[in-house]
Amino acid sequence: MKQQRTCGEALTALLEAYGVDTVFGIPGVHTIELYRGFKDANIQHITPRHEQGAGFMADGYARVKGKPGVCYIITGPGMTNIVTAMGQAMQDSIPMLVISSVNRTAQLAMGEGRLHELPNQLAITKGVSRYNHTLLNVDNLPKVLAQAFAVFSSQRPGPVHIEIPIDVLAQDASHIDMTPWPMPAPPAANPQSIDAAAALLASAERPLMILGGGARHASKPAQALAEKLVMPIVNTCNGKGVVPSSHPLCIGSTPSHPAIREEIEQHADVVIAVGTELAETDYDFFFLGDLAMQGKLIRVDIDNGQLLRNHRPDVPVLADASLALAAINSQILDEKSSKMDAAVARCKAIQDKTLDMKKATYADFFATLTDTLGDCVIVGDSTQPAYYAQAYYETHHTARYFHSTTGYGTLGYAFPAAIGAALASPETPVIGLTGDGGGQFSLSEIISAVDAQVPVIYIVWNNSGHGEIRRFMDDANVTRTGVDITSPDYAALAAAMGCASATVNSLEDLKASLLAAKQHTGPFLIQLNEDALGCGYAF
Repeated sequence: MKQQRTCGEALTALLEAYGVDTVFGIPGVHTIELYRGFKDANIQHITPRHEQGAGFMADGYARVKGKPGVCYIITGPGMTNIVTAMGQAMQDSIPMLVISSVNRTAQLAMGEGRLHELPNQLAITKGVSRYNHTLLNVDNLPKVLAQAFAVFSSQRPGPVHIEIPIDVLAQDASHIDMTPWPMPAPPAANPQSIDAAAALLASAERPLMILGGGARHASKPAQALAEKLVMPIVNTCNGKGVVPSSHPLCIGSTPSHPAIREEIEQHADVVIAVGTELAETDYDFFFLGDLAMQGKLIRVDIDNGQLLRNHRPDVPVLADASLALAAINSQILDEKSSKMDAAVARCKAIQDKTLDMKKATYADFFATLTDTLGDCVIVGDSTQPAYYAQAYYETHHTARYFHSTTGYGTLGYAFPAAIGAALASPETPVIGLTGDGGGQFSLSEIISAVDAQVPVIYIVWNNSGHGEIRRFMDDANVTRTGVDITSPDYAALAAAMGCASATVNSLEDLKASLLAAKQHTGPFLIQLNEDALGCGYAF
């Protein structure tokens, strides 16, 4: 008698019940059962050309959509391929669900040379996941998925890996309750912690707020608290747009800049840091040394371990950012009427100090993008304009700019991650911004965008090799080795893949190509020669 529903079919149906609408994956002989349920599911499947691309697509999707990106991954090499993407998502606290197959239950850990066999897949993914599990009993599928989605709903997010033996994937799951489990809400803060934080802020003469990626959903209470205390606001790179850059109290999104570091370290008597690691890649981008704050520090984070890393807090607040800020806000009196003018002047003075490294050529490049496309999403790789954007590109909303330049710092991110971002927000123009060196890590994903007809706009910033590392070698008096690589003609490659393309050598040509790309129904690649623009290094 034919089974009514296999474990693989039940998994797909349960994912749909949890709100999943897109899966990224490359089908393989071990994952056939994962795909049996697609015929009855309202879930689109996107096929990358490499499992790392699947992970980066899920990452870009999650950042823009605000819910987990999901991947179906083959046993063994599929898992080792996606680990780099999981590392990037782990570093940036991006929700990602990786479902993989693994060898049959009776064959696990036997080392018998089975197809795709790894001695211990979970050991490989342990360091790049918040939770990982081997499903050995089909009856536990609803519980395990509930634990996975609980990570996304109520903890510091990141990748989750669930592996399922291929024999378990084929087992009968007709008896399983397919109702999603209720999800726990994110935690509120201890009242004593809120009292201590509010008291410290109320006594401050020169308070300052820093907003990291963990404050992405806390825009309203963050802005309300800053306005009550009339304090400057610093958004980190992953916090760009949490408070709009146009807000008069917002002083920029690079706490690495010497002027902003000086304000944090020497002038602020109380700093409230929300959802930020206070780590090197955000605060020491120019290698000036770790932060040394002289004032008091309030840290708000959903991760108890993170509260005690990098910098000792005077008041640690373990809670969801939005709930904590709202609670603190309820205890603070509104002072903006008497102090706002002075605070705005203070912020303007700090902003003016940050303009010393701003380059007009890069400013004009980004202005061309936004003036032509309007509200758009820019997904950056490790490339000169992304380094510049770390310091100077500002947004009015969250999830409008993100990159792999900082944090884990992988290459090959933009091509696939921009696909995920465009699928998450099809009404918003999405730019994948990569260098000619980094782009070679994942240029095959251009054809994935063609297959799916995703209207992503790719811009390849061509400086004939690994320009940033070339500069570091020169500065260190090291003979250039391995950095002057041959770069392909990206426009010709894109055309060969069925992707519309153009090569531009001026901002006027770039604008014309952006307008053409905006009207195009599929992906469009623009190759831009850095030398023609006269940009040079970002800093």
